[in-house]
Amino acid sequence: MTYETHAEVVEKAIRMADGVDGVETDVDESTATVEGDTAVDELVEKIEMAGYDAEPL
Repeated sequence: MTYETHAEVVEKAIRMADGVDGVETDVDESTATVEGDTAVDELVEKIEMAGYDAEPL
């Protein structure tokens, strides 16, 4: 799997959270910027459900 594919999986997982209006990942920094009104815990849960580690910054 390419880095871009990993980013697509993470973005898709984040978009599944209620209240997400937009998401942008930065593969080089291993970060995601999320727009919207949703709980950080829910975002972490969605990312972990997709098989990736996550922690709020």
